[in-house]
Amino acid sequence: MSGDIERARLRASDADRSAVAQRLQFAVDEGRLDLSDYDERLRDAYAARTYGELEKLTSDLPAPTPAVPAVTDRLAVEKAEWRDEWRSWGGTAIVLVTIWGITSLATGSLIFFWPMFPIGIWGAILLASALGGRSHGST
Repeated sequence: MSGDIERARLRASDADRSAVAQRLQFAVDEGRLDLSDYDERLRDAYAARTYGELEKLTSDLPAPTPAVPAVTDRLAVEKAEWRDEWRSWGGTAIVLVTIWGITSLATGSLIFFWPMFPIGIWGAILLASALGGRSHGST
């Protein structure tokens, strides 16, 4: 008990005040505080000198629950990125081949298949990245 009293009298740092401000913002986001109460507590947080003054500002708020991360498995994230890259490649390939096809129809004869260059280069890069075990953007 005396340890709590001693801690309450210790001076708070700027980082401590910022942590309380973030907790108050989280409480607003959850709907636990209205904006006027938040504003008042935020001013008091930045004016606080001791831990005791800061603790009073959040004593009636429950401990924040951490957000559940969407995907924590690194392998699953890389697999999703890999799938998205190939999906982008496929979509672009369809658009380029469609442009080539329409142009060929408009001229009445098959023109040089120019889409092979952007499709081929991009596909080679993706394939090399996949075989090398490195996802796009990793170091």
